[in-house]
Amino acid sequence: MDLSLLIGGEHRTAQDDATFERRNPLHEHVVTRAAAASVEDTRHAADAASQAFPAWSQTGPGERRAKLLAAADAMEARQDDFIARMVDETGATPGWAGFNVMVAANMLREAASLTTQVGGDVIPSNVPDSLAMGVRVPCGVVVGIAPWNAPIILGTRAIATPLACGNTVILKASEQCPATHHLIGEVLVEAGLGDGIVNVVTNAPPQAAEVVEALIEHPAVRRINFTGSTNVGRIIAEKAAHHLKPVLLELGGKAPFVVLEDADLDAAVEAAAFGAFFNQGQICMSTERLIVVDAVADAFVEKLARKAETLRAGDPREDGNPLGTLINREAGEKLNDLLDDAQRHGARLACGGKAEGVIMQPTVVDGVTDAMRLYAEESFGPVVAMMRVQDEEDALRVANDSEYGLSAAVFSRDTAHAMRVAQRIESGICHINGPTVHDEPQMPFGGVKSSGYGRFGGKAGIEEFTELRWMTMQLGPRHYPI
Repeated sequence: MDLSLLIGGEHRTAQDDATFERRNPLHEHVVTRAAAASVEDTRHAADAASQAFPAWSQTGPGERRAKLLAAADAMEARQDDFIARMVDETGATPGWAGFNVMVAANMLREAASLTTQVGGDVIPSNVPDSLAMGVRVPCGVVVGIAPWNAPIILGTRAIATPLACGNTVILKASEQCPATHHLIGEVLVEAGLGDGIVNVVTNAPPQAAEVVEALIEHPAVRRINFTGSTNVGRIIAEKAAHHLKPVLLELGGKAPFVVLEDADLDAAVEAAAFGAFFNQGQICMSTERLIVVDAVADAFVEKLARKAETLRAGDPREDGNPLGTLINREAGEKLNDLLDDAQRHGARLACGGKAEGVIMQPTVVDGVTDAMRLYAEESFGPVVAMMRVQDEEDALRVANDSEYGLSAAVFSRDTAHAMRVAQRIESGICHINGPTVHDEPQMPFGGVKSSGYGRFGGKAGIEEFTELRWMTMQLGPRHYPI
């Protein structure tokens, strides 16, 4: 598949007709040949978005709502195309790709519902006859930088609420899934969001840094949102800070899953397996740390190992493989290094084992301690670390002993008790008797600590992608001291 840049409602080749290739992770054949944007191409995209902003920002909520709803329908109509591109480029299963389409379409519908909620407040003033207001207005051009692991969901999330708020957008596609991200732009333009309202930029991996920097420094760009690794998020935040531009960051995670002594172990095992191994553990919310009280640890790990052994990873297009592939061989090599280190320091494999290329079976590592890299490092694969703790206080200590704070879970039959425990976990999201992997378009989504700052979703997103203006209207005579 050959892709061009989507700028100003037009398909354009990159400067000097530059392109790059994306290969399927498993079979390694070329599945996408995409335009490789230069810095100059990137500036053209920002210029196009800037030129489209005045008209789009003045459209009424009904028009914005109608176009976003049309885009949701168009996305669902192209479901097969989305699935084919995502499976080819990322090695995901068709089921996960289809789920991405469903959630992303609902994100567009949720964004459509927000168009009439971009409001404000009347604020009491000490000045007689002064009507004072706090009014939310569009901020300008918004850049969304989305990753490959849930590309349709996260690519759509990066731009849906900004559009609803009256901003124009640039989606900086992932180098790992340019065709998947490009299709988001295509359906939005088909729905009437063209002429620079929605732009999509693809770039070769070696040019990623300069393309992102060009977007951040462009005068028209007013907001940047990034979902991806903590290391890259820090770089983006630093560059944006230099230009005094706000950033929304959703970064890495090391989600703790706390199993208390009175937990329903069968329910906990089902949630843990889903949270740890769904999409090969390549989700920011994936369960990375099983923190289990000693009294139930043996029973829990035995049940989880049996469950994990029923889940097979392999070619996602073949029946019988509920799990697909890793994104690349480098991911497998990193996971194998983590396993070697853990076993060298005394951990044992309850099930699974090393990656073979981009195929890795679900792996449970029991007896993980803080002497092991797996204790603290985000694995981002189908490997979950089990940590045995003495009691609830010990569980909380371990749960909070992490630089990350995105998602968490607590399992206990005593829900009031579980709520008290959950309130003490340092995370932006926490689920009681539910998995760490959970997302709904209307929920405030984001983390604390090294998992980032700011919130996607629902009304929280409105605050991120608008400016709050103070406006007054003098309704009667005003006294001045001079």
